[in-house]
Parts: sequence; C-alpha cells; structure tokens
Amino acid sequence: MSAQAITPELRAWIHEQLEAGCRTEDVLQSMQASGWERSVALSALQSVLATLDTAAQSEDGLPRIALEGAVNRLVLPDRTVDVLLSMTLPRVVVLGGFLSDEECDALVALAADRLARSETVVGDTGGSEVNSARTSEGMFFERGETELCERIEARIAALVGWPVSHGEGLQVLRYRPGAQYLPHHDYFDPAQPGATSILARGGQRLATLVMYLNTPEAGGATTFPDVGLEVAPIKGNAVFFSYPRPDAATRTLHGGAPVQSGEKWVATKWLRQREFR
Repeated sequence: MSAQAITPELRAWIHEQLEAGCRTEDVLQSMQASGWERSVALSALQSVLATLDTAAQSEDGLPRIALEGAVNRLVLPDRTVDVLLSMTLPRVVVLGGFLSDEECDALVALAADRLARSETVVGDTGGSEVNSARTSEGMFFERGETELCERIEARIAALVGWPVSHGEGLQVLRYRPGAQYLPHHDYFDPAQPGATSILARGGQRLATLVMYLNTPEAGGATTFPDVGLEVAPIKGNAVFFSYPRPDAATRTLHGGAPVQSGEKWVATKWLRQREFR
C-alpha cells in the first residue's frame, strides 16, 4: 500500500486548479511531477471531482433528476416514470416507461421518411460530416415541430428542471444490423478551432437523454466503457446522463454497441447552457 496520504491541503489545491479552469489531465500530470504516485493522485482528483459535480447539481447548475429521498418513481405532469438505476460518477439515471408505446411508434413513423446517413460534429470547423465511427441513419425535428415533439419536450423539461428553450431539437436515429456508434463524448471540446461557432448557438452541452423507441432482437446497448455499464435498449425506457464540464473525468464516455439482430431506433435530446438557436 502507498504511504502517501490524501490531505485536506491536497484536496484544496486540486479544487483551486479545477476552479481556475485547468484540465484534469494537466492537474494529474502536475501532481505526478511533484512526486505523487499516480494511483494516489488519481484517487484524490476523482474525489474532488465527485464533490464538485454533486455541488453543481444541487445548486441547479445542471439539468438534473431530483432523486432525493431515494424515490423509485417520478410523478411528472403527464406521466409516472420508474427509476431503474442511478449512479453518481458518472451521473447516470435509467428510466422505465418514459415514453408510451404509442409515442415511440409515432416518432418512428414521423421520422422514417426523413432519415439520412448520420453525421458527427467536426471540431476543426464547427460543421458536421459523415464519420465511420457512426454508422446510423438519422434526422432532426425542429424544437416544437409537432404536438408530439412539444409533449415530449415538456416532459423532459419537467424531468430535469431545465427550460425547453435550452434543448436542441429531438434527433431520431435508426441502427440497422451491424450499425454502431463508437465511444465518444457529447460535450464540445472548447480547444477545437470550430468550438466558437458551435458554442455560440447555445453554449456547451450539459446533459443527454437517450430514449429507446423499440427493443432490438439482440445488441444495441448504450455503453459507458469507463465504468463498465451497459444499458439495454428497451422500448419506452430512457437513459439520462450529465457532464458538468467538458472533461473526460466526468466519465461520460459512451457509445452504441453494434446491433446484432433487428433494428434499433432511438430519440436523443441534448441540453445546452443557454437558449439553443
């Protein structure tokens, strides 16, 4: 066992560096350069990050699902939703029955004729392009485009306590057999040249809600490789996760595992810092 101890002074120093905007990898490297063992430095860093993340959510700095009192069901204005799983780091909540079967089928029907090969954001330019890491087909609804979109967006806003105006339009995706989305982060890297134009539309992404519109015959889980979590794609269920800073230390690296049999349909909502235009 290491003889090095995580002291209050060390935690305070880490806190100061993070609050000053330093990247976690730079803080970790600096600690190791000062003689701290990597395992000890990493443990101290993660403990401070967990404290900061909890504080950010409790102060309404993030879209969040209120689970105080260890509730197992959430009563929303138009629907009651089950809490199936909850994690702190990363902040992940799996929800049962967020959408009805009828809502799932209606979204699929509305989106089916508008699908095109999915694109990913290009950090260098702020635009988007087809990428081999993402082999789905997709489309975007405008925010509030249909009565169904309005209803789902209002439900999401009630779920996470975040204005409808601060969300991107719903994106619907179809994954055919073999299609996948390799692990990635949903936040935008502010160091990339194209970040200025991306962030100007509504600030940084803060949270994601993935809603499953059908149940594939096999495969298609939403994976979180950093913590070994796999969320099965069950029709009507959803997975919510938030990331208080654009940093891999949030442990929100995630992906869509290959569909092995059948198709997978999902709807995704990304939530921004400010009104999204």
